[in-house]
Amino acid sequence: MKPYDLVIIGGGSAGYAAARTAAALNLSVAVIEGGREVGGLCVLRGCMPTKALLESAHRLHDLQRAGEFGLTVSGARADWKKIQRRKDALVGEFAAYRRAQLEKGNFVFIRGQASFVDRHTLTVTRRGGKKFTVSGRAFIIATGSTVSARAVPGLRETGFITSDEALRLDRPPASIAVLGGGAVALEFAQYFQRLGVKTTLIQRSGQVLSSQDADLANVLTDVFRREGMKVRLGTELLAVRKSGHNKQVRFRQNGRTLTVTVTEILCALGRTPRVTPLLPANAGVRLDGQRVQVNRALRTSQPHIFAAGDVCGPHEAAHLAVQQGETAARNAARLLRGDPRREKMDYRLTMEIVFTSPELAAVGLSEKAAAARGRAVLVAKYPFNDHGKSLIMGATDGFVKLIAAAADGAILGTQIVGPHASELIHELVVAMNYRATVSELLRIPHYHPTLAEILTYPAEELAAAAGR
Repeated sequence: MKPYDLVIIGGGSAGYAAARTAAALNLSVAVIEGGREVGGLCVLRGCMPTKALLESAHRLHDLQRAGEFGLTVSGARADWKKIQRRKDALVGEFAAYRRAQLEKGNFVFIRGQASFVDRHTLTVTRRGGKKFTVSGRAFIIATGSTVSARAVPGLRETGFITSDEALRLDRPPASIAVLGGGAVALEFAQYFQRLGVKTTLIQRSGQVLSSQDADLANVLTDVFRREGMKVRLGTELLAVRKSGHNKQVRFRQNGRTLTVTVTEILCALGRTPRVTPLLPANAGVRLDGQRVQVNRALRTSQPHIFAAGDVCGPHEAAHLAVQQGETAARNAARLLRGDPRREKMDYRLTMEIVFTSPELAAVGLSEKAAAARGRAVLVAKYPFNDHGKSLIMGATDGFVKLIAAAADGAILGTQIVGPHASELIHELVVAMNYRATVSELLRIPHYHPTLAEILTYPAEELAAAAGR
């Protein structure tokens, strides 16, 4: 059988983006998908189902606050099964659309588990056990990631759920301990808390979202505690054990050994690249730990093999997976046509968004990252509790923060924790894409009263400080 120009392993966000791009460049393309379902993490078990659940929890919280706005609402409560059905219906629609894209695309779509035999050959195993080989001139590894479980004594024996199972619970637990402090942990913790589940968040570091600046993370911690959640920071997990029908989590905090008794445990300790079934070593592909090692052109240690998405990082986000998939496909096409040029990824505009309430959104350099790199920066913040539109909305938690280069006022980073942060951040992404300064941001008109005009206040302070 004639080898395909490009074989893509994985049909998620990165894999589909790569296939669509490569087919448009007139390459012969095969996409191999080994999962039971088609759609990828974002559609099936990540972005879309979690945000659907969160939307219900946030709407319920808004109804419970109706009295603040002079409204009378009685009997507002959560119907767990209806929330789940709505989520399932939405995910079904998204997954069906992605499946149609893969099955009707201008490429060959193959269902089965792929593993490398050598640098140019894959063995594909179908669900019934039938095997066959697929060969290619170039490859893109886009196999995604799986949930991680830290080795805590007794955790596996006691039993726990991951984010995958949390999406499918047929009834709410009476109480839950959420292990972790990243975006997944925070979103699920608030979801459970707002739907009436007694929730305890247990985080190893001294703040949630340990990669972000502490002032942003502390806003979310304060809100969670105000809503009744127990938040334990700076902990060391010691052991987990069964206690009748319950589960106990024992941990150390501030020199004391504490125990939390709950009916369920959610382990949200991150994700691990999915490389084991693929046997990349057979193709000479080097790993960095469990992650496929790539350069900024997304090329692995083999010149004809690229990678994109969670399997290679360095950040786990659907929009980056799409960008990486498209970039890898274009670079593969250049390789096959003898073009020495390679397009490189620019992670300057990397975003992180957490869809809690308030939302948290960040792009570019944080204060912490700027300090680590020795960058001379100017920083200014403005709170939502002193802003007209957010006061009208009753959404006063949080602030916006701008970070600019001390030399010329160029915007290097923005952090927002507050109402609609996930939408507001994109104005700064555009500004940073064109390497705008704070003075140039100030020249853009902002309607009053809007949330967006809050961005002009720290910009004004920074422009004055920069003398521009």
